Amino acid sequence: MRRTLVFGAGVAVALAAVAVSSAEAVETDEPPSMPDVLGRGLWRVFTTLDHRTRVDVHDVSGRDRRVLWPSRWQVCTQYPAPGIELDRRTTAVIGVVKKGESCPPKVTSARR
Repeated sequence: MRRTLVFGAGVAVALAAVAVSSAEAVETDEPPSMPDVLGRGLWRVFTTLDHRTRVDVHDVSGRDRRVLWPSRWQVCTQYPAPGIELDRRTTAVIGVVKKGESCPPKVTSARR
């Protein structure tokens, strides 16, 4: 029973923190821009981008695997380039491989 109460309190605190950070993001009038996420974990993409930004994630290893757990993947490619303003029509395209794998040579030379 105690575990449930502790877990419930932790979730409430986490949700409150997300609500506060979301409220701060909405208050700014400038459009969000694409961060540089190359070489970082996929989870960073989802925590850094504005929640309204559409994100298309795909495996660039050539194995056509589904990306189910973002914390287990790292970014090899990104589009648009870092610093480009994102609007409602822009979809961020992120190419990933599993952590511990290297980005394919073709992908590395064609990075966006």
